[in-house]
Amino acid sequence: MEVIIIGGGAAGFFGAIACAEANPRLKVTLIEAGRKPLAKVRISGGGRCNVTHHCFEPARLVEKYPRGGKALRGAFTRFQPQDTVRWYKSRGVKLKTETDGRMFPITDSSATIIDCLMQAAEETGVKLLTGVQVKAVKQLSKGAKSYFQLALNNGQISHCERLLIATGSNPLGYRWAKNLGHKVETAVPSLFTFKLKDPRLQGLAGVSVGQARVKLGAGKHKLEQSGAVLITHWGLSGPGILKLSAWGARYLAELKYRSPLQINWLPEYNQEQLRETLAKTKEASPQKKIINYCPLDLPKRLWQSLVKYVGINLDKVWSQISNKELNKLVAEVNQGQYAIQGKGVFKEEFVTCGGVSLKEINFKTMESQKCPGLYFAGEVLDIDGVTGGFNFQSAWTTGWLAGQAIAVSY
Repeated sequence: MEVIIIGGGAAGFFGAIACAEANPRLKVTLIEAGRKPLAKVRISGGGRCNVTHHCFEPARLVEKYPRGGKALRGAFTRFQPQDTVRWYKSRGVKLKTETDGRMFPITDSSATIIDCLMQAAEETGVKLLTGVQVKAVKQLSKGAKSYFQLALNNGQISHCERLLIATGSNPLGYRWAKNLGHKVETAVPSLFTFKLKDPRLQGLAGVSVGQARVKLGAGKHKLEQSGAVLITHWGLSGPGILKLSAWGARYLAELKYRSPLQINWLPEYNQEQLRETLAKTKEASPQKKIINYCPLDLPKRLWQSLVKYVGINLDKVWSQISNKELNKLVAEVNQGQYAIQGKGVFKEEFVTCGGVSLKEINFKTMESQKCPGLYFAGEVLDIDGVTGGFNFQSAWTTGWLAGQAIAVSY
């Protein structure tokens, strides 16, 4: 009884291990095109591997997925971050939780996770083929039974009764899914930084604002996120920007990554409160220079840049600020308008929006509703999460569900 998993990433390994562990009678083969499996695990989290997130409530967890959250709701009741923590702990790998909820191995090394998965695969009898590429996938039938035929780049032909595709955002995986009857949503980047050139941000690389609010679009296309925003040499990054890029992935792709962006550097103030605070400063500190004295919780360099941008004379003291200048300053802090001119990347990580349509998948088993015996897991599906370990968690969950379902399907 043959089972083949294509894709040696997080979802593929987890699926292979879960399947082999649940049904030792099965012959489970994991095929990876690269020479080294688990490549994304190796580089994630700056080489530390952000395994999952300390969010143990499925209802809250699904809110972190711009696409796929609804489908994952039931899946997370069967395997969620708490189960991931237990799984690794049972194999001698302890995870720690950082202040923002991200969870890493206590060793701070992705090698710990890779070694654990490789050892678990070996112990459960999974056959790992690396440097082998699947060239074509077909479903054939023999009498009442159907099976899959895989053509490999080494000239060999493999057959299996159950096939799990866990190829991530690889176009080949999408092609096979289409050939086997599935609709595939066009893949576009998610989780990226914004490129922009603006005089307000020049020379401020490294400056960070702890809790800003960023907005895109208007009307039904209005998107808004809050979080830390980091000014970089090329534009903007940080959790607030990354979350906005994830939720606006398809919208920004359609605009070819050129769009207006509104930034509220201090969302804890509304415009009237902000105006009142500045007016009080005018009364309380009349002889202090505006450029040097900021009554707000803003980085000094950013404050100085905004003061210069609105045209306030650098020698002016607070008693000399006009109502017009004060209003301009309020607008810059509260609703500054910027222009996105392109997208950057988020470190070495690459997440896509798009993939196999979720409407055609049974999320109790991860089996195709179009092609019996075919399963999907991981990023090949139209699922993506915000940064923080959520993308790995969907890989662990869907891989585990697929492996369990395959194991009991014989």
